[in-house]
Amino acid sequence: MIIIGITGTLGSGKGTIVKYLVEQKGFEHYTVRGFLTEALKKRNMAVNRDTMTSLANELRKQNSPSYIVEKLAEKALKSGNDCVIESIRTPGEVAALRKYPKFVLLAVDADINLRYQRILKRNSETDQVSFETFVANEKREMHSDDPNKQNLSKCIEMADYTILNNDSINSLHSKVETFLNNISYDSQT
Repeated sequence: MIIIGITGTLGSGKGTIVKYLVEQKGFEHYTVRGFLTEALKKRNMAVNRDTMTSLANELRKQNSPSYIVEKLAEKALKSGNDCVIESIRTPGEVAALRKYPKFVLLAVDADINLRYQRILKRNSETDQVSFETFVANEKREMHSDDPNKQNLSKCIEMADYTILNNDSINSLHSKVETFLNNISYDSQT
């Protein structure tokens, strides 16, 4: 069993990589966004980037900086299948996942203007924002000295591999295949 963690900037293509791994390679998908969405709905709270960020920070502060991904990793381990955990946002999450011998962290980035256009097309509940808000959201999540808050820049720095996703989906798929070859991944599907 291999666990691939994915970190990266907003709208960089993390979800597209996950979709490829799930559909083409048979990976199971565990997502921080899904975990938080479920928790917000149980609390009858609005689902948006601010409430997700606030709840994630609260859960980490109450439990541990790696609480959310540890819950997702528990589910993944029970399945026994290759899995991908999306979206790693704190160094504590990376550190917690590093205890698994077959864990690899993949970072994804792309040009900021391209990423903003992608989120507009994606049109999820967290993506309906102006460019200025998009930039502010990313800036807020990029750096923090608080171990319970997002620090994307540090997670990206801690990655084993990085993909720059400024081209076509086919190009991205090719880069994912190169990444899988680099980690000596042998698909069982």
